[in-house]
Amino acid sequence: MNTRGPLQLAAVAAAVLAATQAHAQAADPPERTLRPVVVTPTPGVARDAFDTPASVDVVGGEALRNAQLQVNLSESLVRVPGVVALNRQNYAQDLQISIRGFGARSTFGVRGLRMFSDGIPATAPDGQGQVSHFDLSSADRVEVLRGPFSSLYGNSSGGVIALFTADGLPGLQAEAGAAFGSDGVRRQNLRFAGEQGAWNWNLSATNFETDGYRDHSAARRMGFNGKLKFKATADTRITLVANAVDMPDVQDPLGLTRAEYEANPRQASPAALQFNTRKSVDQQQVGAILEHRVDEVHAVKVTTWAGQRGTEQFQSIPVFVQTSPANVNTHPGGVIGLDRDYRGIDAQWIAKLRAGDHPVTLTAGVTADELKEHRQGFRNFVGTTLGVLGALRRNENNRVRSFDQYVQGTWDSDRLSVTAGVRHSVVKFESRDLFIATGNPDDSGSARYGATTPVLGAVYHLNESTNLYAAVGRGFETPTFNELSYRPDGSPGLNFALQPASSKQWELGVKTALRQNWRLNAALFQARTEDEIVVASNTGGRSTFRNAGETRRRGVEAALAGEWATGWSTHAALTWLDATYETAFSSVPAGSRIPGIPRVTAYAEVAYKHRPWGLETALEARHIGRIAVNDTNTDFAPAATVFNLRFSLAQKVDRWTFREFLRVDNLADRNYVGSVIVNEGNSRFFEPAPGRTWLLGVNAAYAF
Repeated sequence: MNTRGPLQLAAVAAAVLAATQAHAQAADPPERTLRPVVVTPTPGVARDAFDTPASVDVVGGEALRNAQLQVNLSESLVRVPGVVALNRQNYAQDLQISIRGFGARSTFGVRGLRMFSDGIPATAPDGQGQVSHFDLSSADRVEVLRGPFSSLYGNSSGGVIALFTADGLPGLQAEAGAAFGSDGVRRQNLRFAGEQGAWNWNLSATNFETDGYRDHSAARRMGFNGKLKFKATADTRITLVANAVDMPDVQDPLGLTRAEYEANPRQASPAALQFNTRKSVDQQQVGAILEHRVDEVHAVKVTTWAGQRGTEQFQSIPVFVQTSPANVNTHPGGVIGLDRDYRGIDAQWIAKLRAGDHPVTLTAGVTADELKEHRQGFRNFVGTTLGVLGALRRNENNRVRSFDQYVQGTWDSDRLSVTAGVRHSVVKFESRDLFIATGNPDDSGSARYGATTPVLGAVYHLNESTNLYAAVGRGFETPTFNELSYRPDGSPGLNFALQPASSKQWELGVKTALRQNWRLNAALFQARTEDEIVVASNTGGRSTFRNAGETRRRGVEAALAGEWATGWSTHAALTWLDATYETAFSSVPAGSRIPGIPRVTAYAEVAYKHRPWGLETALEARHIGRIAVNDTNTDFAPAATVFNLRFSLAQKVDRWTFREFLRVDNLADRNYVGSVIVNEGNSRFFEPAPGRTWLLGVNAAYAF
């Protein structure tokens, strides 16, 4: 096994650790490093991230909003090792987010990861998710969990991203902000928050518009997010959350072929203009969380949610494909109409016990989740007019349900902590075909999948400032309804031959919290997956999927942050990831790289703060390695390194706080590929990133 890459990075991390420890030992006086408290590795229980046997990072609200557009998670997740979050410059499609290579193949939405907003899942029971309703302007933090402990979240949990809305501060606060910049970017946001008596609230509204970097890529997104907390008694707290997002007629420029990209990266695909490709989305959801402490030992937490999401998407499927003799009776058309209703409940029991002289924390729970979908397909033409709603070609009711049970426990001693957990999941799919005609038989059917996913981890407290940890676990990933929709051989009905992928993961890591606020986290990891779900074909607007053999994802990641002089600080993240197909399938030889996954990603910033003036400035560097665009590795998006600059000021006048910022991205005005569409059937793999852009913003807050 060739381990040169991870061993080199491990050696660099060790050298940095040794140098940093020497610096900290010489520093005087000593300071305790700030250690964030997280809940994602241990559901229902807040725990110091430093003491968890998992790779978990926190991006705080200040970093989420500091000289940022505050619209896309990709703005800040670049700070987290092991995560690739790519802005596609296409708001008709969601961000491309992968964690340690899981989720990279997705061409629609977020795939293979579990997403949460204030405890409410942003991922459907089948594993398909989206993050367009995540509100960054009111967020307290984003937690990112990687590695084996992600499997405790069930189906398609190759990693976990959880956003938490901030609480209001005592009294009343009102805030307004605006930003504008290159390519017609405009953002306005309002926030009203506070705390009075037993009530605490944070309400936020955002309007975002852009003309788009590329032709035919204009978009508008309007969003609302609200959290209301009521402390009923000293032992009982109720939290209500609600959010909504509306994205009308968002233009879709589609991907470009290599020739098109090299000729003019700002152009839209000719097919996008021909069919006026676009997408409209609206979503509303509500949730309630009840937390009750029964006594000094026992507590319960119940989370419920419900929502609806509507989607209408116009695709660029040619008329001749939809009307050819082979497809005329069976093709679902070039317009997708989706109406989705979803709901769920998660109930937890938490006990803080003792085993002899040592504390033991137990969490047990059940989760039930359901999605009902009315899916329709229409032709995208009427007569000779293209890009309009045509004849109905598909009509079905779909339903997916999951029912999970889980238990997790942590035992702590002075030098050793052990955490173990197991989750059992059952996911059921049902489809009822309502469009049955001559040559188009009944495609109704059902499928059932189940798995048990255990995880075990341990932390050894080497000393006050350093923890060593190890973890091992299993995970699984079912197909989504989109992946089940068609059979590779073209016959009607759901693709029941498609099986879940199962994975085995392990990681070894070190977490070091040094004096003078320096910290270093590093991890060595590997995941082997059997029955990886891959694209079998992608033509005529119809994607089919199959199971490949075994894949392997192995790598090393490290994050370093701290202050090295008065006002000066550094944050750096580095990932080396080797993701390959271990067994050959179809025309893909063993050893081929899994597409959509860069081998190296890195981020670093050097920042300076002058607190008396409220001044902050930083130079950022981001590197992303070559990315294979398809399974056969016939083409790659080239590696790219870009530099960004941010500058901000803050003033406090009586009860007012004012902030201004200027941001310049891609200082060198470099042409590069921002993301790729994996296995695109027309070789439109490439989604270009903008050249040099600027963003100017102002914000005013008043405390009553």
